[in-house]
Amino acid sequence: MAKVYAFLATGFEEVEALAVIDLLRRAAVEVDMISVTGDLRVTGAHNIEIKADKLFEEADFKNIDLLFLPGGMPGTRNLDTHEGLLEKIIEFDKEEKYIAAICAAPSVFGHLGILKERYATCYPGFEKELIGAKVTNDKVVVDGHIITARGMGTAIDLGLQLISILVDEKTAEEKAKGICYTD
Repeated sequence: MAKVYAFLATGFEEVEALAVIDLLRRAAVEVDMISVTGDLRVTGAHNIEIKADKLFEEADFKNIDLLFLPGGMPGTRNLDTHEGLLEKIIEFDKEEKYIAAICAAPSVFGHLGILKERYATCYPGFEKELIGAKVTNDKVVVDGHIITARGMGTAIDLGLQLISILVDEKTAEEKAKGICYTD
């Protein structure tokens, strides 16, 4: 079974985080919500409080298949300043393990220089933050082990794409039908 860490920082975009997490869990992917705030309770950009599964300091990254960063403001900025998380993203990139981000959060990858010469997408207005990337307007972009998505309206697309990568295409199609996303 695939394992994912989804990172929550104060001001994260709730729908982006929870839609992706929900879909992955429906597909039997083990997802832990990891707080980078020092508190299990994390308040999103729209004052919705979520209880994370673990604190960053408790997380064991040994058998994790994918790191997922939801966007939102100031959530993205808060992720972008968490040194431990940034180190793990760089480590996963070097090992070519999956990393995914949506909305403004692909900017974290851009600031780390890991999008150079790669295709990526983001929330409109953050394109300059994807330093060195070949920016597209696609809903979801997969370039090797790096997956990016545009925003809240593409959260289901991202979740289904991650299921396709971590489980298989058939399961992604079944989950899309099961939530009435496709016929």
